[in-house]
Amino acid sequence: MIIPVPRLYYYLLLFVSVAVLSSCHSRKAAMRGQPGDVVKPSGDIASKYSEIMGVDRSDIQNGRLYAFIDQWMGTPYKFGGLDKDGIDCSGLTFLLEQQVYGITIPRMTSKQITVIKRKYEDELKEGDLVFFDFDGKQFSHVGVYLQNGYVVHASSRRGVIIVRLRDPSLYKYFSRAGSIENLPTGMSN
Repeated sequence: MIIPVPRLYYYLLLFVSVAVLSSCHSRKAAMRGQPGDVVKPSGDIASKYSEIMGVDRSDIQNGRLYAFIDQWMGTPYKFGGLDKDGIDCSGLTFLLEQQVYGITIPRMTSKQITVIKRKYEDELKEGDLVFFDFDGKQFSHVGVYLQNGYVVHASSRRGVIIVRLRDPSLYKYFSRAGSIENLPTGMSN
């Protein structure tokens, strides 16, 4: 069978396009270990997040945390959402704490504030919760502290992102932070 030249070019172009597009897709990091385990991050993850937060590559130690963030980065904001089609701030912290640290916290921001031991900003450690008062509502937004002054949160405008806690557009709403401690009965620690 002889294929006419224009059709041959079409098939060739189609084949090359499929090959190029399938090889250029972004691979998301796989979470290794079990919740609560601190596993070494892949080199790509360590490089990516050390650059974003301005720290040494060796400072990125919790591979589960940064693989989780990498999987969710850019997911759009959706009030009440809890999947890759859209997630809200408390949903992100709920899943992060559960899947990374093996800790089950309440789903809603208003309840998450009740399970922390309050800390000063300079005492914050990776995994601590940070709360904000948006639209005049106390503790209406939550994120998770990372390191070097950075937090990950589900922004209503930009989806899941990492930003500086002291970013002026965010910091003016900062209200409280702390480590998870006071878990209600029936919630794992």
